[in-house]
Amino acid sequence: MTAGIAPSRSDETIRLFTLRSAADPAERAEIEDQLIRLNMAVAVDATRRFRGRGIATDDLEQVAYVGLVKAVKGFDPDRGHDFLSFAIPTIRGEVRRHFRDLGWTVRPPRSIQEAQTKIIACEGELYQQLGRAPRPSEIAEHLGLDRDLVVEALGASGCFAPASLDAPAHEGDDDPIGRRLGFTDEGFDVAEARAVLAPVLAKLSKRERIIVEMRFFRGCTQAQIGEAIGVTQMQVSRLLTRLMARLREELNVTLAA
Repeated sequence: MTAGIAPSRSDETIRLFTLRSAADPAERAEIEDQLIRLNMAVAVDATRRFRGRGIATDDLEQVAYVGLVKAVKGFDPDRGHDFLSFAIPTIRGEVRRHFRDLGWTVRPPRSIQEAQTKIIACEGELYQQLGRAPRPSEIAEHLGLDRDLVVEALGASGCFAPASLDAPAHEGDDDPIGRRLGFTDEGFDVAEARAVLAPVLAKLSKRERIIVEMRFFRGCTQAQIGEAIGVTQMQVSRLLTRLMARLREELNVTLAA
């Protein structure tokens, strides 16, 4: 290194991780503190896409710093990856979890909502074409959307928070979604339900898929669903009743095959 020229953040990060690999516990803690301070700007930058959604910038940055700490402690340079390629997804994942934990008390941006509606409409079609659940990159290509937007839309919560299978199928109803669909095994979560239902959902119409996705996987109310598809809340309730019966019947056929 030339005298008088400070090393770049990237070079210094590499140097510190190299030192950490041979350090004792006390030295390791000090080196990790240096790595965290050195990369705080990276954490701040990773929050930019999440700003203006109802959470103060200072709070977002604090959450991002938590993600940065996890990234520094969890990064293994021996795997041959650049630290940023590990840190940025880790930090953004921490911020997304924070939004999910808050339940998205504010709506996601309109661009995310619009992307979600398009994704819901095409997922069944792509499943039929591919014979499996589509990847975000395949959804993005099919819809002509940016892949990052698709990934963000798939991960967004709020009125779209994933519904628990213990939640009631209808508002004011004590019978949970899981029981209605026959998912009675303890620990059967939404991800598993989505995987089992994928071939069944592929048989539904575009509007039916939107209803199922919004109600059972994103936790929207009947009023929110009605607003999205242009019908009344009472009509949504009737549609849900018919869809529950159809899904249960189709699911029984699928599982028996």
